[in-house]
Amino acid sequence: MDFIIIYYILGIIMIPGIIFAAYTQIKIQSAYSQYSEIKTIKGVPAKDVAKQVLERNGLFDVEVKQISGHLTDNFNPKTKVVSLSESVYNSSSIASVGVALHEVGHAIQHAKNYGPAKMRLWLVPMINISSTILWPLIIIGVIIGSFAGFDNTLGQVFTWAGIIFFGLSVLFSLITLPTELDASRRAKKELAEIGAMNEEELAGVKKVLWAAAMTYIASLVVSILTLLRFVLTILLIRRND
Repeated sequence: MDFIIIYYILGIIMIPGIIFAAYTQIKIQSAYSQYSEIKTIKGVPAKDVAKQVLERNGLFDVEVKQISGHLTDNFNPKTKVVSLSESVYNSSSIASVGVALHEVGHAIQHAKNYGPAKMRLWLVPMINISSTILWPLIIIGVIIGSFAGFDNTLGQVFTWAGIIFFGLSVLFSLITLPTELDASRRAKKELAEIGAMNEEELAGVKKVLWAAAMTYIASLVVSILTLLRFVLTILLIRRND
């Protein structure tokens, strides 16, 4: 099919995004590895710092639990649980405390009804659905377009459905970025205010959290390039029809 051929050729558009994404993964692994080896002077485990900040913000109903995996840390607003990975939970390293407080930052966002965080939570079900039906819709649209032309009504419906779902992915990444940056900002603010770290240690946290933020920037770039690739494919096919 012309669609498949053109789509793969336009894969060259994705190269900068893929390189950037790989670079950000190297940066986050490097920063985390470096600062996971350096303990904070006070030596308080990440789980206890997290609990202290939660209580400081009146979030007594939010639990801190340990989960398996590496860097699988997250906050679930539905269960009100801050889950810290095995390498973070009991660790008092600069990286671990920074990661834990980042997730606490998400809990504070939820408690204060931070707009982008609420919108991201609202979009999650739609993204899950779109990720399941996206390609079947696109393939159906392409098949119909190949036999009846892309100006065919059914072909257009399925094609634009694909564009809309790709657009949702871009929107989700766009909303995720300020949400993650804000969570990191809150983490650094709380650490400074409770005196859990000195200036040198806070500088290390900033490096770890900025490296993590870069991965979300990369995700946004890849989402935009993917949407651009798909739209250009459709435009080129219609031009050649």
